[in-house]
Amino acid sequence: MWSGFGPISIFTFRFPVSTPAIALVARRHLLFLFVAVVAASVCARLGFWQLSRLSERRARNALVAARLALPTVSPAELPRDTGLARFRRVTLRGEYDYAHEIVLTNRAREGSPGVYIVTPLRIPGSDTAVLVTRGWVYSPDAATVDLARWREHSDSALTGFVVPFPSGRRGSPTLARRPGALRWLTQDEVSRRTGYPVAPYTVVLLGGSRGGGDSVPPRIAPPPLDEGPHLNYAFQWFSFGAIALVGAAIFLSSERRKRGPDERGNDKSSRG
Repeated sequence: MWSGFGPISIFTFRFPVSTPAIALVARRHLLFLFVAVVAASVCARLGFWQLSRLSERRARNALVAARLALPTVSPAELPRDTGLARFRRVTLRGEYDYAHEIVLTNRAREGSPGVYIVTPLRIPGSDTAVLVTRGWVYSPDAATVDLARWREHSDSALTGFVVPFPSGRRGSPTLARRPGALRWLTQDEVSRRTGYPVAPYTVVLLGGSRGGGDSVPPRIAPPPLDEGPHLNYAFQWFSFGAIALVGAAIFLSSERRKRGPDERGNDKSSRG
């Protein structure tokens, strides 16, 4: 078709997408891929961390099982290194000093608030007492308990496992308004309260869940020798990482297929 100004095409042109627009889309896709790779890397790192935790848990379980399987000894036969004495079974004989009993606060059990009852045991022929963790008692505020209700005889041999005092804690173990309670045990604080030396560990009594009578608090069991949730958590983190990478690949592939026909059409139009 002709006009006074020259030929006029009767065809409709499709102008190609500009180079800056294509570059913008490409940058967005690269950013999306970068985020997916970073997310997958973080998930993989967390997965390997959980496997490391699992390895530590298995090593601890083996240590606990080995120590608890050793013959029962007396306090004098325990290693001087409390780290080596940890979880060793020991047999005690002595008399409870209820006047200096201690309540360890904020000790939950099966979702219920409570406390541990810790009582010094005076050993005949020794000026050093041994703290005995006699058991767990329910307490609504996880701090208050009627100690007189939980007094038992100590005229027979007591058997338990050794737990050293915690180390590296910051702050004070004392509670201002609860003179008979502690947040955790320290050798210096307990000795100051009792007025005599104490061994640098506590013995957690073993026995039935209800003990030998109504005045015996439920005993505290040794740590469970299971593997915990670490393997499941590791699998979950690795799965999340795989989902991030596969999802990104599917998305980018879908976007490429969508752009394909348009880019080919624009290329033909530009050549026409």
